[in-house]
Amino acid sequence: MPKAIFVNLPCQDLKRSKTFFEALGFTFNPQFTNEDAACLVISDAIYAMLHTTTSFRRFTSKDIADAHKTTEALLALQVDSKQEVNALLDKALAAGGRAPREAQDHGFMYERAFEDPDGHIWEIFWMDAQAAPRG
Repeated sequence: MPKAIFVNLPCQDLKRSKTFFEALGFTFNPQFTNEDAACLVISDAIYAMLHTTTSFRRFTSKDIADAHKTTEALLALQVDSKQEVNALLDKALAAGGRAPREAQDHGFMYERAFEDPDGHIWEIFWMDAQAAPRG
């Protein structure tokens, strides 16, 4: 079974992206960070590799999506409380992120989302799985 996930994302300006995520309280693993790519540490098992377009191009011959114009994926991160959802979103917005939609409160789950400087959508949510409806 897999032990970790590394999500690879293209970035137009790697330095700007690093500054944005550092403002949210995240760190980068220097062992896997250089001028072409940076390893964003989200948790002990979740990482995002932020790549310059040139670096990202090494992994695909397909067109690279412009996340400001199209959505290829929604990146959802679960946190421990509604307060943590709001705190992280407040940091993202203060650092220049954009809220693509209003908060959603489903009772058993609370979620908000932000777009990073490259347009990638990050959903931050809290959920009480025991209170979730079945099906």
